[in-house]
Amino acid sequence: MNFIEHAIERPEMSSTLFENGVEGDDEKEDSEVGNSEAEDAEADEEDEEEPRLKYQRMGGSVPSILQTDSASCITVAERMIALGTLGGSVHILDFLGNQVKEFIAHTAAVNDIAFDMESEFIGSCSDDGSAVINSLFTEEIMRFEYHRPMKAIALDPYYVKRSSRRFVTGGLAGNLYLNAKTWMGYRDQVLHSGEGPIHTVKWRGSLIAWANDTGVKVYDAINYHLVTFIAKPRGSLHPELLLPHLVWQDDALLVVGWGTSVKIVSMKSNFNQGANVTYKQIQMSSLKRVDIVASFQSTYFISGIAPFGDALVILAYAPVDGDGEKNFNSTLPSLQGNAQWPEVRVVTWNNEDLATDALPIHGFEHYKAKDYSLAHSPFSGSSYAGGQWAAGDEPLYYIVSPKDVVIAKPRDAEDHISWHVQHGWHEEALAAVEAGHARSELLDEVGSRYLDHLIVERKYAEAASLCPKLLRGSASAWERWVFHFAQLRQLVVLVPYIPTENPRLRDTAYEVALVALATNTSSHKDLLSTVKKWPHSIYSAIPVISSMEPQLDTSSATDALKEALAELYIIDGQYDKAFSFYADLMKPDIFDFIEKHNLHEGIREKVVQLMITDCKRAVSLFIQCRHIVSPADVFSQLLAAKKNCDYRYFFYLYLHSLFESNPHAGRDFHDMQVELYADYDPEMLPPFLRNSQHYTLEKSLEICVKHDLLREQVFILGRMGNSKQALDVIINRLGKIEEAMEFVSMQHDDELWDELIRQSLNKPEMVGVLLEHTVGNLDPLYIVNMVPNGLEIPMLRDRLVKIITDYRTETSLRHMCNDILKTDCVNLLVKLYKEARRAIYMSNEEAELRIKKSKDELPHLSDSTIRNMEPKLKSRGGTRCCICFDPFAIHDVSMYVFFCCHAYHETCLMDSIVSMTTSKKIHQPTPRNDSLYYEYDSEGDQDEDDDSGDEDDDTRVHCILCTTAVG
Repeated sequence: MNFIEHAIERPEMSSTLFENGVEGDDEKEDSEVGNSEAEDAEADEEDEEEPRLKYQRMGGSVPSILQTDSASCITVAERMIALGTLGGSVHILDFLGNQVKEFIAHTAAVNDIAFDMESEFIGSCSDDGSAVINSLFTEEIMRFEYHRPMKAIALDPYYVKRSSRRFVTGGLAGNLYLNAKTWMGYRDQVLHSGEGPIHTVKWRGSLIAWANDTGVKVYDAINYHLVTFIAKPRGSLHPELLLPHLVWQDDALLVVGWGTSVKIVSMKSNFNQGANVTYKQIQMSSLKRVDIVASFQSTYFISGIAPFGDALVILAYAPVDGDGEKNFNSTLPSLQGNAQWPEVRVVTWNNEDLATDALPIHGFEHYKAKDYSLAHSPFSGSSYAGGQWAAGDEPLYYIVSPKDVVIAKPRDAEDHISWHVQHGWHEEALAAVEAGHARSELLDEVGSRYLDHLIVERKYAEAASLCPKLLRGSASAWERWVFHFAQLRQLVVLVPYIPTENPRLRDTAYEVALVALATNTSSHKDLLSTVKKWPHSIYSAIPVISSMEPQLDTSSATDALKEALAELYIIDGQYDKAFSFYADLMKPDIFDFIEKHNLHEGIREKVVQLMITDCKRAVSLFIQCRHIVSPADVFSQLLAAKKNCDYRYFFYLYLHSLFESNPHAGRDFHDMQVELYADYDPEMLPPFLRNSQHYTLEKSLEICVKHDLLREQVFILGRMGNSKQALDVIINRLGKIEEAMEFVSMQHDDELWDELIRQSLNKPEMVGVLLEHTVGNLDPLYIVNMVPNGLEIPMLRDRLVKIITDYRTETSLRHMCNDILKTDCVNLLVKLYKEARRAIYMSNEEAELRIKKSKDELPHLSDSTIRNMEPKLKSRGGTRCCICFDPFAIHDVSMYVFFCCHAYHETCLMDSIVSMTTSKKIHQPTPRNDSLYYEYDSEGDQDEDDDSGDEDDDTRVHCILCTTAVG
């Protein structure tokens, strides 16, 4: 049983989320309750069933009405409520309890009220013996006097549409009157009499049901015949003590509640004989069969009954000791004060309790079962499905006592959610909200209570994981919970879920979160990932840095903390500090970071860290910045860290790259570099020995001897001047006669050749090789003469043949080269001679261009004027023409200059050539001799044509003086 005291104490509770005694504040429950009481309460909660109805005390004008009067009956229409009082008034109210209209229709208690189906007329009856019909929208009033107390009245559902204006009424006289309007006026027809007072009457469609002392009868008002009779339950109290209650659930289903008995009567037609019968609008003329489809006995008195979907709502009065007929003989409330709260029960047709609620009605301790009544709003039940009604179609129930009116209505999804929250079942409440069964705003309140519950249970991680779903886009809610988690020192679990946009919180919230991660050593990795993930613009890095820097000198300074601090330094623009941490952490991208932010000055103290991170890129960086980091700095830092790294290998890499970049940059360490090459890369030692001038020969030789590097020993011995010792190493240690010969050739020392030959004579194979490779260096006969007699040389014959063949080939090549050289010399001399005979044409192009331009611009001037305007050369040197002997300066014409140092005016030379040509024609020989002349001339010009066939005619002009002299 649910006790709903608080829910009906204040009318405004209907607008709040949590009803039935649950307040909407954020205060936590008292935690000082004993363990045994808490366990009992928890067990009771588990056994408690969720209520089906919620309750609200009717407000508006009702409290003031009942303060001066007492309620006697109530009825509900689709648009309004009518409340009758013991004073004889009928109050028309809206659904909030506000009075719309009042009818002072009677002088005694109003016993019953009825509306027509259109809610335009209202009928009432009273103990004053009258029945009154009032129009709700006009001034029409009809009053009918019956001179005996009238207990029940019902209007024709179609009262306003039919001209007959029928209604039925009855009372203590025992007569049931059917009043109808005829052409002669209103007339009463007695439908039934003689079976005791009429206690209640209900009209639905064409059927009229009433109850008297013998039972319930149903009358067909269209066919004018009695449909059925249902006897009064045995053992029930007299109707004057506990009234019977009739309710039409639909047009063919009547619910009867009498005393402790409930019966549901079905009225079927012959056309609906199947098992699955639906009770819809039926032609009443076809009703011929009446069945009681359900019947049960209760353990309480029935003060009212109404349909509740496919179940029933019963206003129950639990009898107390001594309740009986002797206590029901008074019509006034009891003064003993021992009555219990009335109960509202939801039961099935099989009398299975679905819910039971006890109502703390005002003055309940003085009331008995007949002092309560129950009315409900018209409801067909067609929108009821799955335990829920369609929005706006929920039935309303009104529980009436003399001084109180309580409204009950089905609980909706929000009530379902609030009930779960009230009992601490937050998961179920949240699931219901997410399923869309309630308004979205409800999620905030349910979420807040759920989070409070989890916090109390110390389930911080679970609470944090639910925050994105419960807080959604509310920035204020997020901030409130961020600071709440921070106060509980549990902000670490919430940080992964804090949003950075939609919504974006205040900077302080993010800063507090980062500080919380920084102060927890186990959360430093989360701090690093958070700093990298969160946008830099949503918080200020300075407060976070200030809180983290003191931790660097403590044992809680982890690598993750340092990296996170470096990220914050980058956000704040302190790249040099960030570089220091990155270098200590040996981050692979440190080199890109240096280049990006130009941090080369900071690498001086981070040699070891950079080398360990990436030795190749570090070496390249050090060489690039050797003006900042000297080789001595590199060596000193690597040497200091020799316990943590292979400092010799790192220094070898550095010196090698440094030498390739600048052979003289690391000269102070070349002795060490020799040893490092010998240890790590002997193949690179010979190039180093050849190109470096800064290592000590003796020390280097000692290193090479120690590492048995023979070729290196040969080179060093050669540089030291110990050629014979070097040759000895080549011959006796390496056994390479070819290399020995190459070494001797490079030394340009004849004594070495003798030494080579001397050391080779004891080795026949070397002698043979020596013979093969001496051509061009030594005379093979010299070697042959020195070979001891009897020495067997392998393949001597073939080698001698090869020596002779090579010698002949060399001699032939030399002769051919000499011939080619001679030919080239002759050809070049001939070419030089021909070039010397050619002239160079020198013209005053600038003057010619100016004259031409003047002629084009001034076509109207005369030729004499133009000639006067021609520029004169100021100087052409002291050279004179070899024909006219005039200086070149006084003639503004071009000239020819020959390599023989003769020069001519162009005009003079051309005139001379023409004169000579004419003279030749005059003195030309006979035709017979012409052929000889031309033959000789063509012969002389043949070579010239071969080389200059494509040249201009000017290049063929010959010097007159030289030609004449030659001729």
